[in-house]
Amino acid sequence: MALPLWALTFLGLTGLGLSLRSRKPESFRSETELNHLAVDEVTGVVYVGAVNALYQLSADLHVQQHVVTGPFMDNKKCTPPIEASQCHEAVLTDNFNQLLLLDPPGKRLVECGSLFKGICALRAMSNISVRLFYEDGSGEKSFVASNDERVATVGLVTSTRPDGERVLFVGKGNGPHDNGIIVSTRLLDRAEGREAFEAYSDHTTFKAGYLSTNTQQFVAAFEDDFYVFFVFNHQDKHPAKNRTLLARMCKDDPSYYSYVEMDLQCQDPSDPQDSAFGTCLAASVATSGAGRALYAVFSRDGRSTGGPGAGLCVFPLDKVREKIEANRNACYTGAREAGRTIFYKPFHGEIQCGGHLIGASESFPCGSEHLPYPLGSRDGLVATAVLHRGGLNLTAVTVTAENDHTVAFLGTSDGRILKVYLAPDGTSAEYGSIPVDINKKIKQDLALSGNLSSLYAMTQDKVFRLPVQECLSYVTCAQCRDSQDPYCGWCVIEGRCTRKSECSRAEETGHWLWSREKSCVAITDAFPQNMSRRAQGEVRLSVSPLPTLTEDDELLCLFGDSPPHPARVEDDTVICNSPSSIPSTPPGQDHVDVSIQLLLKSGSVFLTSHQYPFYDCREAMSLVENLPCISCASNRWTCQWDLQYYECREASPNPEEGIIRAHMEDNCPQFLAPDPLVIPMNHETEVTFQGKNLETVKVSSLYVGSELLNFEETVTMHESDTFSFRTPKLSHDGNETLPLHLYVKSFGKNIDSKLQVTLYNCSFGRSDCSLCLAADPAYRCVWCRGQNRCVYEALCSNVTSECPPPVITRIQPETGPLGGGILVTIHGSNLGVKADDVKKITVAGQNCAFEPRGYSVSTRIVCAIEASEMPFTGGIEVDVNGKLGHSPPHVQFTYQQPQPLSVEPRQGPQAGGTTLTINGTHLDTGSKEDVRVTLNDVPCEVTKFGAQLQCVTGQQLAPGQVTLEIYYGGSRVPSPGISFTYCENPMIRAFEPLRSFVSGGRSINVTGQGFSLIQKFAMVVIAEPLRSWRRRRREAGALERVTVEGMEYVFYNDTKVVFLSPAVPEEPEAYNLTVLIRMDGHCAPLRTEAGVFEYVADPTFENFTGGVKKQVNKLIHARGTNLNKAMTLEEAEAFVGAERCIMKTLTETDLYCEPPEVQPPPKRRQKRDTAHNLPEFIVKFGSREWVLGRVEYDTRASDVPLSLILPLVMVPMVFIIVVSIYCYWRKSQQAEREYEKIKSQLEGLEESVRDRCKKEFTDLMIEMEDQTNDVHEAGIPTLDYKTYTDRVFFLPSKDGDKDVMITGKLDIPESRRPIVEQALYQFSNLLNSKSFLINFIHTLENQREFSARAKVYFASLLTVALHGKLEYYTDIMRTLFLELMEQYVVAKNPKLMLRRSETVVERMLSNWMSICLYQYLKDSAGEPLYKLFKAIKHQVEKGPVDAVQKKAKYTLNDTGLLGDDVEYAPLTVSVIVQDEGIDAIPVKVLNCDTISQVKEKIIDQVYRTQPCSCWPKPDSVVLEWRPGSTAQILSDLDLTSQREGRWKRINTLMHYNVRDGATLILSKVGVSQQPEDSQQDLPGERHALLEEENRVWHLVRPTDEVDEGKSKRGSMKEKERTKAITEIYLTRLLSVKGTLQQFVDNFFQSVLAPGHAVPPAVKYFFDFLDEQAEKHDIRDEDTIHIWKTNSLPLRFWVNILKNPHFIFDVHVHEVVDASLSVIAQTFMDACTRTEHKLSRDSPSNKLLYAKEISTYKKMVEDYYKGIRQMVQVSDQDMNTHLAEISRAHTDSLNTLVALHQLYQYTQKYYDEIINALEEDPAAQKMQLAFRLQQIAAALENKVTDL
Repeated sequence: MALPLWALTFLGLTGLGLSLRSRKPESFRSETELNHLAVDEVTGVVYVGAVNALYQLSADLHVQQHVVTGPFMDNKKCTPPIEASQCHEAVLTDNFNQLLLLDPPGKRLVECGSLFKGICALRAMSNISVRLFYEDGSGEKSFVASNDERVATVGLVTSTRPDGERVLFVGKGNGPHDNGIIVSTRLLDRAEGREAFEAYSDHTTFKAGYLSTNTQQFVAAFEDDFYVFFVFNHQDKHPAKNRTLLARMCKDDPSYYSYVEMDLQCQDPSDPQDSAFGTCLAASVATSGAGRALYAVFSRDGRSTGGPGAGLCVFPLDKVREKIEANRNACYTGAREAGRTIFYKPFHGEIQCGGHLIGASESFPCGSEHLPYPLGSRDGLVATAVLHRGGLNLTAVTVTAENDHTVAFLGTSDGRILKVYLAPDGTSAEYGSIPVDINKKIKQDLALSGNLSSLYAMTQDKVFRLPVQECLSYVTCAQCRDSQDPYCGWCVIEGRCTRKSECSRAEETGHWLWSREKSCVAITDAFPQNMSRRAQGEVRLSVSPLPTLTEDDELLCLFGDSPPHPARVEDDTVICNSPSSIPSTPPGQDHVDVSIQLLLKSGSVFLTSHQYPFYDCREAMSLVENLPCISCASNRWTCQWDLQYYECREASPNPEEGIIRAHMEDNCPQFLAPDPLVIPMNHETEVTFQGKNLETVKVSSLYVGSELLNFEETVTMHESDTFSFRTPKLSHDGNETLPLHLYVKSFGKNIDSKLQVTLYNCSFGRSDCSLCLAADPAYRCVWCRGQNRCVYEALCSNVTSECPPPVITRIQPETGPLGGGILVTIHGSNLGVKADDVKKITVAGQNCAFEPRGYSVSTRIVCAIEASEMPFTGGIEVDVNGKLGHSPPHVQFTYQQPQPLSVEPRQGPQAGGTTLTINGTHLDTGSKEDVRVTLNDVPCEVTKFGAQLQCVTGQQLAPGQVTLEIYYGGSRVPSPGISFTYCENPMIRAFEPLRSFVSGGRSINVTGQGFSLIQKFAMVVIAEPLRSWRRRRREAGALERVTVEGMEYVFYNDTKVVFLSPAVPEEPEAYNLTVLIRMDGHCAPLRTEAGVFEYVADPTFENFTGGVKKQVNKLIHARGTNLNKAMTLEEAEAFVGAERCIMKTLTETDLYCEPPEVQPPPKRRQKRDTAHNLPEFIVKFGSREWVLGRVEYDTRASDVPLSLILPLVMVPMVFIIVVSIYCYWRKSQQAEREYEKIKSQLEGLEESVRDRCKKEFTDLMIEMEDQTNDVHEAGIPTLDYKTYTDRVFFLPSKDGDKDVMITGKLDIPESRRPIVEQALYQFSNLLNSKSFLINFIHTLENQREFSARAKVYFASLLTVALHGKLEYYTDIMRTLFLELMEQYVVAKNPKLMLRRSETVVERMLSNWMSICLYQYLKDSAGEPLYKLFKAIKHQVEKGPVDAVQKKAKYTLNDTGLLGDDVEYAPLTVSVIVQDEGIDAIPVKVLNCDTISQVKEKIIDQVYRTQPCSCWPKPDSVVLEWRPGSTAQILSDLDLTSQREGRWKRINTLMHYNVRDGATLILSKVGVSQQPEDSQQDLPGERHALLEEENRVWHLVRPTDEVDEGKSKRGSMKEKERTKAITEIYLTRLLSVKGTLQQFVDNFFQSVLAPGHAVPPAVKYFFDFLDEQAEKHDIRDEDTIHIWKTNSLPLRFWVNILKNPHFIFDVHVHEVVDASLSVIAQTFMDACTRTEHKLSRDSPSNKLLYAKEISTYKKMVEDYYKGIRQMVQVSDQDMNTHLAEISRAHTDSLNTLVALHQLYQYTQKYYDEIINALEEDPAAQKMQLAFRLQQIAAALENKVTDL
């Protein structure tokens, strides 16, 4: 089983890794440009400042609050407040966020905008909509930020001293209309007559001392110890250069005496000439292993010699401190003259240094009035960049530390985040790059979350949340190691890549292998290093690094396909047994490699593997042809050759005689040394050879042969081991030579033969004499004059040693320039045997210098011609060893002069790429290789050679006119007046549209200038696969880098070109797509300020239903998705057959077009495939077409004339109408009498219904407007984990909230408490024994008196007791579940499983779900549930509620519907709470409310911000009304209560005549305040007989109570009337349902949406059910559906839905509970597959949601389906999740109380449990019964005999 388990684990981890890797980052998109970002480290809330907006986002970037901050009327010149009469230039102006800072101690946020001179506001961090301070009328003293959005503002919120006030330090540049203040300190609280944001003191500002604007661009502000630092760029004028400065001052320095600044320089190590980067773009301070440091990114523009680039520099703060103090000391105590070149006075001018006592800087750490200030120094810190990048800018930086390793995250100008490891030695390594928003700059604010697990990055309009590491995505140790991610390491014992903190045994040696140490567990050596496949034994494996193993860590060896077996470990050596079965040896090999794997038994975790060779000596003898013995003895294994049996076998320790031992191959019998080594074809040749070690070979019968040429000859033996044979006439026409390896056989067995000879053919490839004589002398080839061919010398009788004169057949080229210098190739035969044979060459009478490098024997001579004075044509002469060869008359060479005359075109782009056409005479002189064209020494590559020349221009450094020069053979030919002009490269200014579908074909209009220079355009798309998708697609096939060129375009003029977008690979999100326009040699990215050209996925269309669309109206409708994402109505095309369908509408999901009036024919290509010749409907977007189906026109046209149609139709119609009128008259006469009987009743009823409906409609409209007003008001009072579990587990128990598990009180004497607690801990250990616990549960369930309620309570106790080990609890639950499932499956009724909680395990499952879903309920589903509860409560309380019958006007439950039309009016009363000093609070009530109902509504309103559990009870307060000078206490029943016989009506506000706007006083109950009759007539408090005498009612008397004076007939009529009217009121259910529908839908979607984060427990348990169904061969989907429904929706969600007080701190009124029950029933119906047939007799509650139930059912089906398709949750992942829950919450639970209560069951069934334990062998082995007896003795204070 280990192999499948290991494989499953590996696959599970792989799936998990891929799902993690491919997960898209969470993001938020703003409608406007983003400016700043801040993260609250405690709550995780993200605050974003944008143009005209502020956002408060959750940690996962969902909007919590949104505040609009602009645009408003303003002008940069005007002083706020802006009034139109004072500021005539004011216009609507955007508000750029300039400053966004958090002040966690003050729980507030500082935000400053560019409007109104940069004034600021304070907002509440909990809700940014709440503005704590804002003042726009304070004048210049409140202007903080720059009002110019181009000028940066930075700030820092801190305290001046540890206990000092909170202040704001601000640094900003000076905009054109700013107040000139550069650095300032601002108050955040009112102090000494100064408002917030005013200067801390009169001196805490520095103004610019000169008028120039924007000379400072601030980058960052930070604090260290009691100092504040600013980083900013300063533009010097003389000389003009940028300086990056670091300024420092003390926090508690109201006069800025301490201000000092100095230069920061970042050197570029790759560019020593221009060695410093110029501008600092971003900075961040972090603490790493080396201490606190400033990390800053610098840039260099393209104008410097090094080109554009950026670098990261590190400035340790201790060095910063040292340098600043050294500068201060040098200024204070140094020479005045010397200091002038170094020191200066910032913002003001020169400074007077020197003249102060030594030690002044130490004595005055924050400066002093008598010391020079402010102080600036040009002598600053210089650092060398630890990382530098060319070609792009680094725009953001943040740094963190992981396990003392420093990691930097850098934002780039092209939209990526670089991950960089900063080593302690000062080097860096980029180990990752995240494409965030391609080609969109990462903004400066790059922030980490409070727990340092996420990174927030910001681009132009988006915020992204990115994980800092993705260790789990690396599924193997090699991947983990190769990632080089300093966060990651391989957790050996768990077999996964994790952070160190997530590896359980990381601190043990070898258990966590850090990725950057580049090590994985590996087998470094094996002993023995190989083994025979026929041997058995042990293999000792050296493993490094071998993790420290304990006794519980058992290693397994897995050898190939053999079952795993335990391994022995000795030091770093692991010992495994060889396998029992070995795979067969592959053909052509003498061994097979078998994989040996080492696994950890616990979890079958893969450790390492190794390929171990098993050799086969029998196969070794056949590896080398014809050498069996040598092949056997010489291989790398220990094989030996048996001479007697002629076989290869494994070596034996003591070999006998007749054995050739391993590596003694020289002792093998063998034949060798053939002579001659070469054999001519077609000639019998005598071959002799030698023998060696032939003692055991029978040499008397030897044969030599070759299987290749199929011959075998007898061997003749001579003396002294010499042999010979004679070859037959052998031939082979395929090659000149043929190597032969001859075999030697004796009695059919091969003897080792090293007889290797070469068969050769003199005639092959030697067609002339020179080639023949040039052959290898060993071949003995001769030119035979008689045969006129090359043959072996023995075959020729007329041999000649001299060859004929040379023959010339052709030359190349046939022309040359007068200047010579080109190469001429002469082809022919007999041109010499070797190069030295060529003595002289003349071409057209001129000497031609021989070029030996180009010579080919007999067939080719190459020579370089000399110059000629004049044009001339002549022949060629060659002298080969004194024999002359002349060219024939048709082979002549001509000297001529090329003359270029013109070039077209005359101009082109500076980037080159223009194809020039050169015209002239004799331009085809020589060959293409001889011609060279240049433009100002830049080569123009010749592409076409002939009468015209064509070449492609190269790139020129500068535009301008250049001369064209042409060279032939190195000599320039005159080209007077021929020039070419390089112009500036064309420029792209705009393009539209901005995107295309991936199928391409969309027209892209590109506008710019300079297009007329260009000859060839192309739209080029470079698709680079993203790293994350490479991993995701590993199985499906790797993504490749693709370059696509679109060559289709239309050139209009110099400023416009239209391209057709090319098709690119599908899944555009998997690639980084770069789109370029190539214009000859110039490539320009298709990118402007409007954006970057994008590709989007193709749309999808739905095919017509049934494949045919009937054309019955004027439009054809097609549906789809993303239809208009990259297409417009004007561009889209549609066709019906061969004719166009005119486009009318195109939306995201719908397309409408108007077809031709007459059905067109189908396209010709479709006729054969089209049924009934119907035309097909085709949609064409760009290059792609979709055929959606066929269109059928309604062709039913009548040929019958109208004159016949009218009579035929009208006559029967008139007849039918006459008959109908007659029948109707007869029927009406018959019914008239019945109608008269009920007429009066109907009239009354009609009037009642009319009024009712009108009123209901009005109420409904009002409700829909006011519904959501109160739902968001007080937040969500979610209970803490302990209270939640107490209520879910124990509130339903018989003791309710008095249950001991909720109170947590143990009734144990203090003297015995330590003993009892110790015993309970022992009992807890006993419960952790699986054998004990299973026996315990089985024993209890077998007891007849162990009721269902007891099982539920017991399971809840068990859940609390085992909460600390939820993994173990889950294991127990699984075990019991498998037993339960077995019972139901055996009983053939699996559908009944989980229907009720009749067993302990079923309740355990309920509790398990409750535990695992708490966080999900709190984070996701809780909000819609709470809103639903509040909405129902709000609706119910808007109408009358009968306090006695518990019925309401507004409800969803028909049985709880108030069946009478109660008159009422809403009132608003003012309530004063006595003794609490609270202002009067308005409360909405009804005049028909009882006094208790009024109290509840008042308490609900007054204490709404407090938890419900803290509210006073209505009985504990008194309500007093003071209409005048008198006061009246209001109560439900008193002496003034209305009486009718024995009925008494409960008092209402109407009874006391309390009017709208009345003031009521709420006070605590005192003795004197008790209502007079309150203790007498309250229901339920008197004896039953008295209660019978005095019955109470509120709004409606019970319908079954009628006065005895009425007759029985009258009574029945009253009942019928009441019933009829009640049913009319059922329309109110629809009213309430419509109002609440959105809340119900939201709750259902939050619970049943698989798109949300499904809790891992749900996926885990549903997969478990699916596995068990498959295991038990249950194919019925209904059964599996029922199981899932019973385990989650009905077991958990319905419980929570019916009992919101289980999760929220709320009180659920009975009337609200009735409506919740209806929704819960609907939820239950939605989860069943049974179809509910509804009729008029169905309950109203079922009919109410009949329309929606099908939608809900589909949601459930989709939910289950979605979960099934999710990535599997492994046992390991689930256990990790459960362990986190245990760690987080166990301490808060009453575990000891639970153990004590559990023990009560042990005590009750003590004997039965002991017996069960003694009968169980496993329990006996662990002495469980004995341990239980010891615990019992301690707990019950008994003396035991044990």
